[in-house]
Formats: sequence, C-alpha cells, structure tokens
Amino acid sequence: MAKGLRNMTRFDRQISLPEIGTAGQQKLASAHILVIGAGGLGCPVLQYLAGAGVGEITLMDGDTVEQSNLPRQPLYSPADCGRYKVDAARQYLSQIAPDLRLHPHARHLTPDNVVAAVAPADVVIDAADSYAVSYTLSDHCHQLGRPLVTASALAQSGYAGVFCGGAPSLRAVFPDPPGLTATCADAGVMGPVVGMIGALQAQLALKLLLSHQPSPRGRLFSIDLAGLEMGGFDFSSAPEPENAFPFIGRDGLTPSDYIIDLRSSDETPVPAAPTALRILPKDLHAKVLPPGRRVVLACHSGLRAWCAAVALAAEFPGELALLAVGNQG
Repeated sequence: MAKGLRNMTRFDRQISLPEIGTAGQQKLASAHILVIGAGGLGCPVLQYLAGAGVGEITLMDGDTVEQSNLPRQPLYSPADCGRYKVDAARQYLSQIAPDLRLHPHARHLTPDNVVAAVAPADVVIDAADSYAVSYTLSDHCHQLGRPLVTASALAQSGYAGVFCGGAPSLRAVFPDPPGLTATCADAGVMGPVVGMIGALQAQLALKLLLSHQPSPRGRLFSIDLAGLEMGGFDFSSAPEPENAFPFIGRDGLTPSDYIIDLRSSDETPVPAAPTALRILPKDLHAKVLPPGRRVVLACHSGLRAWCAAVALAAEFPGELALLAVGNQG
C-alpha cells in the first residue's frame, strides 16, 4: 500500500466519489507534482494538493516571507517573516499531511535548472507570478510533454489554464509580449482572488492526474470579481508560433554571444555579464548588431528584452535570445 494511503479514512469523502475511488486515490498518492512559487497562488495550491493526498511535491521558491505577504498567503504567520517560504511551507505541510514527500528548494526556477526540475514531474504548476518563468516553463514542458497549469492574478481578476502535455503551449495563446506590466507588488491584489485561482490550479492538476473527462487540457478559465463575471475558452486548436525568442540563463551564455544590457547604469551599476554592452532600448537598432553572432538582450524582468527583440526581428536576420536578470537569483 502506498505511503499516502495508510490512513484511508482521511480520504473517505474523495474515495466515495465514483470518479475517484480507491484506484484514483492510489494515483494521487503515487503522483509527483512540481510547484513553482509559494506565494499567493502557491499557498492554496500546496494546501489543496497536500490535503487531497498527492504523494510527492517538489517546491521551488527563492523568496522569504514578508509582512505584506501575510493577508494572501495563509501558510505563513508573522513569526515566519524573514524565513524562506519553502521552509515555512514545509513546516506547515508536515502538520497537515505528514505522509507527503516534500522536496523544498530555496531558489528560483531559471532556464539553467528548468529541465532537471520538470523532467521528474507528472504535472507542473506555475504559481510564480513571473512571465519569464511562465514562458520558460512552457517552452520546456512543451518539449518534454508535461502538462503545465499556469495562472495569473491581479487586483480582482485572473485566470488559470492547462497548457502543453498534449495541448498548445503558452506561446500559442499569448505569442506577444504582455502589454500590462503591473504586478501584485505595485498594483495590488485581493487575497481571496488569488486563493480562488490557486484553488482552481490545484483542481485542474488533480483532474489531470486522475484523467478525468472532459480533460482540462487546452482550456483557460477566467475570473473577474470586479465585474462579477466568469468565463473561459478552448484553445486546443491554437497553432504554435513559427518564431519565438527563448529565455536563457547565465549558464547558457557562450563566449561568442553578443550581449546587450538594456538597463541604464542608474538602474544597476553591474551589467548582466562581464562582456555585456549597455545600450538603451531607444538607441538599439539592427545596424549596431554584428552579423553571424547570437544576440542576447538582457533586462531585469525580460519584458524590455522581449519588446526589443520583436522590434529588431524585422531587420535583424540573426538569432535573438532573452535574459531576465532578475530571475537568475
């Protein structure tokens, strides 16, 4: 009997469902989920997956608990401030799900470690609130055939959807740089909104593990509590874009790369790499780029780099890649 099924009475309400039963509960106990992010979305994801009896979770998050996190991150208490979120989450989850095999990693997901993180997982959940992370995960989940449950929340609205693993990738649905650059940190968010969307991510992941039909693959679900509306759409037939600019990590840089740091020296005195040239986006054009070399565009979040790549692609025939320096911690 699987370790997570030793106390069968704990899961009586789930096992009594005909679409789950003992066999379904066994599937959950044998499953391995990768969760990226232990913040507003990640907290309900972790609570509900652990509570449902998922046997193994790998958790990655390099941030620490802050007081401003507490209203929307109920895994943590004021006493946890300053601790790594993954350590505080491990303490909490060990109490509510003592049989859970949790692997906490106090580091961010990057293009350098994504393959090692994704490969062992049955399902990947993106709760990181970073589009550089989201697209990095999507690219590699699409390549490795892993389903990706990704979500976003801001103010009183958000969405969750299931990409890759037999469904189109995130790039097929959102091929262009995001026009909205606001984050929860500067635009705000209501705690119950991220709670609802994180719980939805957990439910979608459970449906994937249990092979429930209809499958959530290729579906996006939206919530707008400001306008009191809910919706969604099917994107299962969305075509993959012909050209995409990949995010790479520092370990992916080569001596032949032509690296451009789009940040000013006032923003950061340290360039993205020792050989990086500083060129502001307004001064960047194809004529300054050397032919025959990969051009790597760097900025903090990756957004300026992505927008610059889109502008350059019409005139520059060479290879372009993106480096999100703020995601390399």
